[in-house]
Amino acid sequence: MADSRVLNRVHSLRERLDDTLSAHRNEILAFLSRIEAKGKGFLQPHQLIDEFEAIPEASRKNLLESEFGEVLKNTQEAIVLPPWVALAVRPRPGVWEYIRVNVHSLVAEELLVPEYLHFKEELVDGSLNGNFVLELDFEPFNATFPKPTLSKSIGNGVEFLNRHLSAKLFHDKESMHPLLEFLRVHCYKGKNMMLNGKIQNVNALQHVLRKAEEYLSTLAPETPYKTFEIKLQDLGLERGWGDNAERVLEMIQLLLELLEAPDPCNLEKFLGRIPMVFNVVIMSPHGYFAQDNVLGYPDTGGQVVYILDQVRALENEMLKRIKEQGLDIIPRILIVTRLLPDAVGTTCGQRLEKVYNTKHSDILRVPFRTEKGIVRKWISRFEVWPYLETYTEDVATELAKEFQGKPDLIIGNYSDGNIVASLLAHKLSVTQCTIAHALEKTKYPDSDLYWKKLDDKYHFSCQFTADLIAMNHTDFIITSTFQEIAGSKDTVGQYESHTAFTMPGLYRVVHGIDVFDPKFNIVSPGADMDIYFPYSEKEKRLTHFHPEIEELIYSQEENKEHLCVLKDRNKPIIFTMARLDRVKNITGLVEWYGKNKKLRELVNLVVVAGDRRKESQDNEEKAELKKMYELIDTYKLNGQFRWISSQMNRVRNGELYRVICDTKGAFVQPAVYEAFGLTVVEAMTCGLPTFATCKGGPAEIIVHGKSGYHIDPYHGEQAAEILVDFFEKCEKDPSHWDKISQGGLKRINEKYTWQIYSERLLTLTGVYGFWKHVSNLDRLESRRYIEMFYALKYKKLADSVPLAEE
Repeated sequence: MADSRVLNRVHSLRERLDDTLSAHRNEILAFLSRIEAKGKGFLQPHQLIDEFEAIPEASRKNLLESEFGEVLKNTQEAIVLPPWVALAVRPRPGVWEYIRVNVHSLVAEELLVPEYLHFKEELVDGSLNGNFVLELDFEPFNATFPKPTLSKSIGNGVEFLNRHLSAKLFHDKESMHPLLEFLRVHCYKGKNMMLNGKIQNVNALQHVLRKAEEYLSTLAPETPYKTFEIKLQDLGLERGWGDNAERVLEMIQLLLELLEAPDPCNLEKFLGRIPMVFNVVIMSPHGYFAQDNVLGYPDTGGQVVYILDQVRALENEMLKRIKEQGLDIIPRILIVTRLLPDAVGTTCGQRLEKVYNTKHSDILRVPFRTEKGIVRKWISRFEVWPYLETYTEDVATELAKEFQGKPDLIIGNYSDGNIVASLLAHKLSVTQCTIAHALEKTKYPDSDLYWKKLDDKYHFSCQFTADLIAMNHTDFIITSTFQEIAGSKDTVGQYESHTAFTMPGLYRVVHGIDVFDPKFNIVSPGADMDIYFPYSEKEKRLTHFHPEIEELIYSQEENKEHLCVLKDRNKPIIFTMARLDRVKNITGLVEWYGKNKKLRELVNLVVVAGDRRKESQDNEEKAELKKMYELIDTYKLNGQFRWISSQMNRVRNGELYRVICDTKGAFVQPAVYEAFGLTVVEAMTCGLPTFATCKGGPAEIIVHGKSGYHIDPYHGEQAAEILVDFFEKCEKDPSHWDKISQGGLKRINEKYTWQIYSERLLTLTGVYGFWKHVSNLDRLESRRYIEMFYALKYKKLADSVPLAEE
């Protein structure tokens, strides 16, 4: 009997849309005409939704049930150039299609990426945009490289890589030679680890491992390595397998299993235990990087906290692994930042500073310099670009002195740290890890398209170019959330926004980064559990801070540290704490509160942001300060609102969160975009119910309605109503507050701790270091392309940024 099953062709977006355009002509015309009537321009999803909701309900219902409704739901931006409306459609994370519709004739056309970007450029340059444009395309270099295709696999790069390459590289004994070579060349300061010269081939390795297994099986599990070191050396095995018989035996059996039947899980486990990481560099040039009295200074916030907590956890894990590997090597971690001669009362002018609660970690500061000498003053993170190439050379010299060699791993942070890390890794041939923290292109909507308007202030032409170079050069990228890579069903991820974009008159990115690339891995950080712990742990509470916190929140005195007073101290407190800049949207929260009468009746608002004790050097902060004063006057907030200058004592800030818990209040993080949201994790770790932006990482940290709430920064009135609803429920049923508090604590303990983070980071370094050594993971062709892009485009852009005036 013949098989009746037929393989049907998947219809293109245009074909699917054509049917709907015929069936729902009038409804679609009504909607698209509204958009076209706005004239030439660029619309974001929330603007499209607003226009869609303005057409008659019956029309809306018909369209939502059609193919056009599905397209509209998945549209991330619309370009209007009458009579055309072009749509960027994202059916799922990481997958894009482009189409344009003629509103007059209702004819649809599919567009290739360069065609869509060209169309988009006409918003800025009009018909002048017909000349040759530089197109940047990394896809040809990655076309033959393995990558997953399912959106759910995004961010699990190392698992995919191990599955694919273990099958490819270990299909017979001859193919296992790269693993043997990797183990043979493994050494520290010229001294062999793992294997010595007695083992020349895979057969010899298997024979030796079986003999060692037989011998070790006769020893007590806790037998120290030094007891049988000479025996193993005679066989060809050196230090690094373990510190006692049990651990050495386990490693040997792991390798025997890999040689017999490769398994990706065992491969990752084995590679994670090989001693590979002893000297680590963590790059973070901008801001005031120090351990005391800096939080709240310009460009100085969550990244500093993240790195200091990261280093403590990383050192502990390195020491643990080195001990378990049976080695007596002393590790070293250096946080490399900028030395500031004008240190304004901080330690930022000190070359070397020990990291608190560590044994082998330091902050190493290297100054920016020009032909005129060392640059003394703070420089905005948006203006560091002309200094970084010389800075990299100076850092390389300092690292050689400190390590008496080179590092094993370089971790970049933010755009400036990542471009320096790329240059250093390229120069030293070292494994590179990239951590974005925040990619500014996502934080400033349309900043690519209208870069010329913003370049004098922000120099995004430099920054976006540096980001593209770093993310394509690096060996692996770690992100705090899936959101950071590929967003969600409805929002575009930070990295995903670099897939295709244009900077008219500069260059067109046809394929900048692929979020399916196996270099992406999700490794979520946590909060320092010594500082941030639940409010309910009464015996640990830092009650000696309570008089100071009482003064901060409730004092009736107004001064440069706290402005406005709270008249009713019995009300719960809505609390927020962040830098005072446009993206953090603190003034947005104050405005939502000011406009909502019911919210003001239910709760007080306390904001910790900005520093009124000194004159700001940051233009954006100055603008936000001015706006805050205006909001206080406009909405007559005094009596229900307290504005506190930035607080730099982290330990006291931990108790501050818990004091807000005592009022049965809540934490609100209203950012326009937040890459991760460390303050969200801190607040939840203290048991404080948290309301955070749905744009970025917090949307993943919080499970809406269970461990906190999502709020949309573009719909402030709706966000205020979510808060009103919560506090009204808590008034009627106090256990509702406890339920959300406990839900937040449960979520943190499951996913967001520094121990999980440090274990994962070191394992990833081992795995990517191995694959880089034994395969084409080095991607030499793309690196040559990057070198050319750096030399011909980035250098000129960086040199065009004016040097700071001293």
